[in-house]
Amino acid sequence: MRHNPRKRFGQNFLVDRYIIAQIIAEICPQKGDRLIEIGPGLGALTHPLQQTAGHLDVVEIDRDIVAKLRQEFTQDQLTVHATDALRFDFSALGHKLRIVGNLPYNISTPLLFHLSQFSAHIFDMHFMLQKEVVDRMVGVPATSDYGRLSVMLQYRFDMEYVFSVPAGSFRPVPKVESAIVRMTPRDASTRIVKDETVFSQIVTAAFSQRRKTLRNTLQQHLTIGDFNTLGIDPGLRAENLSVDEFAAIANFLS
Repeated sequence: MRHNPRKRFGQNFLVDRYIIAQIIAEICPQKGDRLIEIGPGLGALTHPLQQTAGHLDVVEIDRDIVAKLRQEFTQDQLTVHATDALRFDFSALGHKLRIVGNLPYNISTPLLFHLSQFSAHIFDMHFMLQKEVVDRMVGVPATSDYGRLSVMLQYRFDMEYVFSVPAGSFRPVPKVESAIVRMTPRDASTRIVKDETVFSQIVTAAFSQRRKTLRNTLQQHLTIGDFNTLGIDPGLRAENLSVDEFAAIANFLS
């Protein structure tokens, strides 16, 4: 059953067997793992993951691919959730979830934020994403890659840049390079934010105008006296603050 990649779903299928083997080695699936794959596509990762784990859940929006998967696998081997991953309740699949996937580039950021809501149910996640996005995910303070995405994800997860994937590993060949990232939920006891809505608002406001100082971007939230109390220089930019410092501001305001 031939499948033509669809641009509206951001489909670029992984075909490089060496890269596939490398990804599987990094995931290191075990028998009985609660594995969930987002966007299985033509099954490059699906087949080796299922063969090792025994059973696999997949979330797929493309009806043609859903039909193909249901032909290739039995219900004991594969449970297909024919839906949009952005709307899927991953908590319904239980705990210690191991989520993997070659995420569509056009929805990668909102999907990462959606998945963050289920961190208490997740054991680890391995994703292939646009390299530029992975660089931002693992970005550290005082660098151009460090931003809102870095802070919001690193608050919940330990991040690891695993390896790069050349564009020629896909069909059709994308215009960007890709990379593999590993995300492991941080212990809940290390997350000290009292109100995560306030935390999100502060991080968003601080990075809304990257070149401006905190004195300007957070003027609706903090006075100069507040900055002094927090021990934070209002002349700094958002990219100079650590995740813990953003958490301290949020807790001060809470």
